[in-house]
Amino acid sequence: MAYRFWRRIKIAPGITLNLSKSGASISVGTRGAKVTFGPRGTRVTTGIPGTGLYYTTTLNQKSSRKQQIQSRKKSDKLTLNFFERIVTPDDEEAFVDGLKEYVQGNPDKAIESLKKATHLADGAWILGAIYIVEKKNIVEAEKYFQLALEKATELGKYFSKYDMSGTLEFQITPEVSAYIQPNLRGALLILVEIYQAQKKDDQAIACLNRLRRLEPNDILVKLSLAEYLYVTTSKDNPNSKKTYQKIVKLAEGIQNKSHLHTALLFYKAKALHLLGLLSAARDTLTYALRRKKNRPKDLLLALRYERACIYEKLGQAKRARTEFEKIYAEDPDYEDVAAKLGVA
Repeated sequence: MAYRFWRRIKIAPGITLNLSKSGASISVGTRGAKVTFGPRGTRVTTGIPGTGLYYTTTLNQKSSRKQQIQSRKKSDKLTLNFFERIVTPDDEEAFVDGLKEYVQGNPDKAIESLKKATHLADGAWILGAIYIVEKKNIVEAEKYFQLALEKATELGKYFSKYDMSGTLEFQITPEVSAYIQPNLRGALLILVEIYQAQKKDDQAIACLNRLRRLEPNDILVKLSLAEYLYVTTSKDNPNSKKTYQKIVKLAEGIQNKSHLHTALLFYKAKALHLLGLLSAARDTLTYALRRKKNRPKDLLLALRYERACIYEKLGQAKRARTEFEKIYAEDPDYEDVAAKLGVA
């Protein structure tokens, strides 16, 4: 069972341009703590810089008025005056105009402007993101993120000039998100998602392996690669054993520190299961389930279902049934639990 860990992409500045299905919003703040104003209300996002994990809290409207004023002041940076336009190169001018159009809720006009700035790495980056969110067009998005990748050393140059970080947010749960910067790593991660959506498995694996070489200890990269290897490997493939061994290796020494670590332990257990190492798989799942606080419900259910199936194979029918009953109590329609319990 594939388990996806991000669904929504947004672009964050010092002003934050948020790309989400609910529309555009603007955020202000410093790295690791910022306030977002948008259609879903006002949220404070805080986290530890460098960890990739951020927590969000919704504020009431009165307490956020000051931040809204600050946000409007920040957005003025996207307005070029007459004299600035005279000295600003055409492509850079198109980049700024495109950002402003999008902030103002005009994605088509934003695209029109940004297409004149695609040989700027940052222009290609944001245009690709807009095509994903607004147009649901991953074919076009792929083209622009590939352009950004080709000029990865220049990514962030113009975001920084206009006091914007250009960060892309991958939402893991409503409470926790993983953030990536406009750089080589970020472009590769985005392309992995795009390739997977198009079933271009070879290209996706190539990107993930490149990421592993760049940052061998990155938990997000490890998880992405483990998931991809698992969901794209057939059990009948003669090389499947080597693939499952690689997944186990990816999780070597992993502790259950976050959603990402828990999810990687899940794929480790799945791989151990398929390698026939049932006791090791069971122990891995039990370890992963020791921490339930702030873990996504779907992930916890997947862990418990997998452990119940392993109990069955180990001949521990009573334990298996107890686990299935707990799952059924939370979600009667989960997988084939009802049938296993004879209540379907």
